[in-house]
Amino acid sequence: MNDGSWTLRVGPEAALGAVGKGRLESAAPWEGLPCGLGARDTLRTEMGYPLHGHELSLDITPVQARAGWAVGWKKPDFWGKAALEAEREAKTSRLLRGLLALDRGIPRAQCRVLDAAAGSGDLASGSQVGVTTSGTFSPTLKQGIALGFVPPAHAAVGTPLKVIVRGKPQAAEVVKAPFVPHRYARKV
Repeated sequence: MNDGSWTLRVGPEAALGAVGKGRLESAAPWEGLPCGLGARDTLRTEMGYPLHGHELSLDITPVQARAGWAVGWKKPDFWGKAALEAEREAKTSRLLRGLLALDRGIPRAQCRVLDAAAGSGDLASGSQVGVTTSGTFSPTLKQGIALGFVPPAHAAVGTPLKVIVRGKPQAAEVVKAPFVPHRYARKV
């Protein structure tokens, strides 16, 4: 198939297949349209949802990732229960938090997070307090947002921080996720 360009490519109609076409047709009454991974990533970041390999991994515990609700704490025993309980009681060394960019920079994954008193952003002073795990531009808020790990001393809502975006420190503050409130009613 060719869409008139010089390159030959498979069009979206062919890539969807029968199952995809059926899903697309079933979404039509709600004006549903297909979206790509970029849209999915933006939406999940706006809601503060974790993504495996970013906010969840073998090196990140559910206690650190704000996912303790998914742990069967009342079970008599499971792999890692003693370690998770010890971390929960001792207070973890890092917590996943939402970061709202106050400047024009758009944070991305693996940006360094600094104490707001860091000044120039020079890491030689030991001012790094955390790292972002996901970041994007929020089309809803029209500003940059990120999820990242910071120590409990910097995790309170409203704490001013700086995020190094493209080598420059950008003002940010800790916010409660989701960044964008949901608009659905829960059925009781």
